[in-house]
Amino acid sequence: MTNPADRDYLHDLDWFKAEASSGSGGCLEVAFTPDGRVALRDNEDLGNPPFVVSEHVWACFLNGAANGEFNVQKR
Repeated sequence: MTNPADRDYLHDLDWFKAEASSGSGGCLEVAFTPDGRVALRDNEDLGNPPFVVSEHVWACFLNGAANGEFNVQKR
């Protein structure tokens, strides 16, 4: 497993973003680490370190997003 304290390896990952983000400025980028975790970063502020979560946490987030649990209108 990669040491989470050493985040330099995160810059070399293959980062991608949703197609809906194309050309609209800031967006969230995602990369999958060799040890199965998911890294997230704001492409407008690459000076901040990426946020890294487990595959389980990512799956729970995607499920909640698909169910509309994070929609602004629900708040």
